[in-house]
Amino acid sequence: MKSLAQFLVASAFLASTVVGSQAAEKAYTIAVIPKGTTHEFWKSINAGAFKARQELNAKGLKVEVIWKGPLKEDDRDQQIQVVENFMSRRVSGIVLAPLDSQALVKPVANAVQSKIPVVIIDSGLKSDKYVSFVATDNYKGGQMAGDHLGKLLDGKGNVILLRYAVGSASTEEREAGFLDVLKTKYPSIKLISSDQYAGPTRDTAYQASQNLLNRFGREVNGIFCANEPSTIAMTKGLRDIGKAGGKVKMVGFDAGSQSVLDMKSGDVQGLVVQNPVLMGYLGVMTIVKHLQGEKVEKKIDTGVVLVTPENMEQPAIKELLNPPLDKYLK
Repeated sequence: MKSLAQFLVASAFLASTVVGSQAAEKAYTIAVIPKGTTHEFWKSINAGAFKARQELNAKGLKVEVIWKGPLKEDDRDQQIQVVENFMSRRVSGIVLAPLDSQALVKPVANAVQSKIPVVIIDSGLKSDKYVSFVATDNYKGGQMAGDHLGKLLDGKGNVILLRYAVGSASTEEREAGFLDVLKTKYPSIKLISSDQYAGPTRDTAYQASQNLLNRFGREVNGIFCANEPSTIAMTKGLRDIGKAGGKVKMVGFDAGSQSVLDMKSGDVQGLVVQNPVLMGYLGVMTIVKHLQGEKVEKKIDTGVVLVTPENMEQPAIKELLNPPLDKYLK
């Protein structure tokens, strides 16, 4: 996988350039603020941020990384409060995954005005005040999901899109990419539901999945879910009604351990997988590089890969599906 190798080279380059001759004289406190703290995706972001801290400290730069975010991914007020608290503490920089693309604009602007630079990761912000945007090309990921599901269905059948949440830029881009591919490449596929939202937890996603399957379970042929908890919840819903195992083609986003098990068992036919460890790593590396006065790219693409039962045992894919989180989360 050439693209994955390129990402690893890029991260090594950042690590080598971020520490200059003045390294031992500098100390930075970096706040990393995720959308939430419970799902495996965020634990992988956390691991990547701590990996960057370990490498920077090993090279003589004093870096403290503080990980703090809202418990649930729909608590905009709590995430805003976390940003404001770190502003009051006068941290050196902030790495933020905005829970809402609009609601976090003002807090970020306030941080920047207070001379605290911000790197945005994972999900976009309707602003240009940030230093850099480190993320997956989510629209491309949605296109990959749509194309894979279209091929699985031979270009025909009934499809459900289970959305995530209003205001979440990353998942809205995935949903748009998915819908655009179905419209342009697979016009014979009928979209029977695209206006339902999974919400912030597996429980809310499971309830939404049950509601959809109660209504459309007999006629649906394929389903796309835009993030980790909704993918896991919908797969469980399909098992509950006896439609798993490929009877209904299931394509999801992100590589939670349960989704990987569901793919191994034949209940999931495709996962569009990001590299959250690399995202967290490059988020911290980029903010420190900026703090040292070095130029950084305004946008850094951390890559996206389609994982299927046919390629999931390839070494590079296995590394993405099972990152060594415990090595860094100490």
